[in-house]
Amino acid sequence: MFSRSWSTPAAEGSVGTASFVAGHGLWNAAQAAAAERIEAALDGVDFVRLAFGDPHGLARSKTLTARTFRGVLRNGMNYSPGPFLKDTACTTAVDYRGEHGTGVEELAGLGNFVLVPDPLTFQVLPGGDGPVTAWVVGDEYLRDGTPHPLSSRGVLHRVLARYAERGLSPVLGLEVEWYLSRRLDDDPGNAGNGFGRQGPAPRVAAMNSGYQFNLDSAYDTVAPLTDPLALDLLALGLPLRSMEHEMGPGQVETTFDPMSALDTADAMLLFRTFTKQWCARRGHHASFMSLPGIEGADPSGWHLNQSVLEDATGRNLFGAEGLSAGLSPEGKAYAQGLQSWLRELFLLSVPTVNGYHRLSAQHALSPTRVGLSLEDRTAMLRMVGSGAGAHLENRIGEPAANPYLAVAAQLFAGLEGLDGAPEPAGDAQPGGGSDIVPQSLREALDAFAAGRADRLLGAPLAACLAKLKASEAGRYEAWARQAAPAPGQVTEWEQREYFAAF
Repeated sequence: MFSRSWSTPAAEGSVGTASFVAGHGLWNAAQAAAAERIEAALDGVDFVRLAFGDPHGLARSKTLTARTFRGVLRNGMNYSPGPFLKDTACTTAVDYRGEHGTGVEELAGLGNFVLVPDPLTFQVLPGGDGPVTAWVVGDEYLRDGTPHPLSSRGVLHRVLARYAERGLSPVLGLEVEWYLSRRLDDDPGNAGNGFGRQGPAPRVAAMNSGYQFNLDSAYDTVAPLTDPLALDLLALGLPLRSMEHEMGPGQVETTFDPMSALDTADAMLLFRTFTKQWCARRGHHASFMSLPGIEGADPSGWHLNQSVLEDATGRNLFGAEGLSAGLSPEGKAYAQGLQSWLRELFLLSVPTVNGYHRLSAQHALSPTRVGLSLEDRTAMLRMVGSGAGAHLENRIGEPAANPYLAVAAQLFAGLEGLDGAPEPAGDAQPGGGSDIVPQSLREALDAFAAGRADRLLGAPLAACLAKLKASEAGRYEAWARQAAPAPGQVTEWEQREYFAAF
């Protein structure tokens, strides 16, 4: 049996820009060492998914052959900037044909950017007997080798650099609620689909009746899926701590051990992406939409536990000395920063129309009140533990939030508090003159646009996000004027917009 021999350039020079990483000094020593280990192990890999988180926190990727990835590893990969410009329904919200208003010249005409794999994120996905596929997260760069101004991961890199300059390291813990349901058919939901309109949401059935909190029998109804899923999450190296049945029908909470901040955001991106795909392959549907249109659903949240360690001593800055159960002065200053910046950065923790259902007064445990309390789940900030274990739990996030932007916003605001930065001008009290968190995407967007988000994001990304979320909010508002949904109702628009994608 003979096959043709096809003439191709050497893999090292066939993709990206030759020696892009070395030429621009983009890796540290740990990344360079990890790259060498990857190259030595690629013979056992068939495909590599090179991914990055778009502004909405959705993983965008290209699946490369292992041969191609050998070159991409050090050369980078050309990517279209389309994901930076589209809202949650793929409407072009940032005009690449004219004046796009972001200040990023390379967006004109959809010019490529370069995605560079971070070797420290490379891992083989559990896959059974099929092809061996690996996953790696990339960092976005402009073609001249400078960090891309619209990169969400880049925002977190910059915030962490500020902590490193002060000899500090944030430590974060993930608690994520999500819904597991059973698909009723294989309809892809493409009827009426197009730019700016998602097709019908997947038709699903609940896994159980719910409303028996942490009942072992309720967990047993999801265990045939969640137990083997947990084993695969562990195989990925994720520091999984628990799978728990929450309140709603088929609502699961997944918790992880504390991690570094960048690992936390990378883990959230991988966990959500992998879980959705893993469940779909088994005839089920996983959704991180805060309140899906499932009969009797209870809203899901994302609780971000956080503390800060002093590098030189390992001391937890939040732990008060002695037997007191209170926060240290540094912990209180950090908490004050979170409260002071709440309204201006709220959009980064609750970025969808749907996420605001959870924050209404009808949900007794909703974190609707701006404040810091000891073991109080109705407050935005909950102080947990004491001494070396003291930490703050911020309860405002929705599970669909962009992990890099949500984490970066928390750490930025906390550091502003630690540095003693003044509160935003005109605030009568923490939270912008109100002790209630924003109640709609439009309210959060207005506070974001009127505030100083560019101090965290940079002017280009702040302008881009404002356009993306204005497009999303505007489409919903136009639909709602025609449909006149009942107050508090999870609408058909929301179910189409978020249930499949998030």
